[in-house]
Amino acid sequence: MSEGPELSSINTALSQLLDRITGLAEGLAASRREDAANALYEVERQIASAQRRLEQVVDSLTRS
Repeated sequence: MSEGPELSSINTALSQLLDRITGLAEGLAASRREDAANALYEVERQIASAQRRLEQVVDSLTRS
């Protein structure tokens, strides 16, 4: 079984999740809920970091 398609699907889901979180954070920031917006921006950073790591794994599997 190839892990590539499954990991690619997960990567797509993470991208969509990041878009949703960013939109929510921006909305909260606009409504002066900086506390919640900042928490969501931190979640966004951590998911983006996980997504970059996932891309590294996919690249390493592709080269193997």
